[in-house]
Amino acid sequence: MRNLEVTQEIFRCFGAHDVDGIVELLHPECVIDFYGPEVIPYAGHYEGLTECRGFFDTVLSSVDIHVFDADQFICEGEHVVVVGKLRLTTKRDGREIKSPFVHVIHCQDGKWKHFRDFMNTAVAQDAFRER
Repeated sequence: MRNLEVTQEIFRCFGAHDVDGIVELLHPECVIDFYGPEVIPYAGHYEGLTECRGFFDTVLSSVDIHVFDADQFICEGEHVVVVGKLRLTTKRDGREIKSPFVHVIHCQDGKWKHFRDFMNTAVAQDAFRER
């Protein structure tokens, strides 16, 4: 599977809450970096298939997805950049997380090897903060 196609398939699996499908498309040495403060349940650095599965499980158990639209896929060799917008609500109390996002992905052997997520983490931090 080509890098653009694998990325589009992972996006489809994410929207369908198909974590098994996502993990099948991750490189065994996959790394995920979601930048943000600890109050965001899925913020952090993840290495290997077990930790990366945990990342996706935590995201999907923490938020409801209302909008997760990829506006642009830019593919150059082993690198894919995805630009889009999202609107999520926390499962705990329904607070909104609305932000543009940029995903920077490095593929190897037709699978995701390094995934970095950039968004307005201040919005997510506010949504998850105890009040």
